[in-house]
Amino acid sequence: MGRWGLDQFFGVVAAASNVGHGGGTYTLEMFQADFPQFFHTVKGENGSTATAPFLPLSVLEGVIRMAGSAIQRDKWLDGWRYACGLYAAHYATMYLMTNSGQTPENAAQLAAQGSTSGMVKRATLGDSTVEYDTGATSGALADWSGFNATTYGQQLATQARIVGMGGMGVI
Repeated sequence: MGRWGLDQFFGVVAAASNVGHGGGTYTLEMFQADFPQFFHTVKGENGSTATAPFLPLSVLEGVIRMAGSAIQRDKWLDGWRYACGLYAAHYATMYLMTNSGQTPENAAQLAAQGSTSGMVKRATLGDSTVEYDTGATSGALADWSGFNATTYGQQLATQARIVGMGGMGVI
């Protein structure tokens, strides 16, 4: 096996190849500071006020943990915090899109809350026809699948393409 089995050689190769697993700790406080639109003020019984997310806290905390794991700090460098925020905002928006604020009465209504739509391509007033173009927003980011469903996801995918453009070479 010779020199190929030396740990220091493989460490150099890994560093040079720009392949790693450097996650970070993204927090609820970071998300709230950078994306305040996902929070609202609630009044307590004694007249005090507090800030609460528009979606269940447990869901938001789970999305924030996923963001910290999925967005690698050593790849994004100074853009890491913003990328984590975009990731969390995308999934928070997706959650909110499935929650109309009304409890569905049947499975069809529940399915409609989670359905996707695109930009209006054609609308007819007589007999009420509306046609959506779901490809209009996803053409440039076709390989990014669900991230095309929100503007946050589109921004993240666009930035990720830039971050991933760097050269990579392995000996």
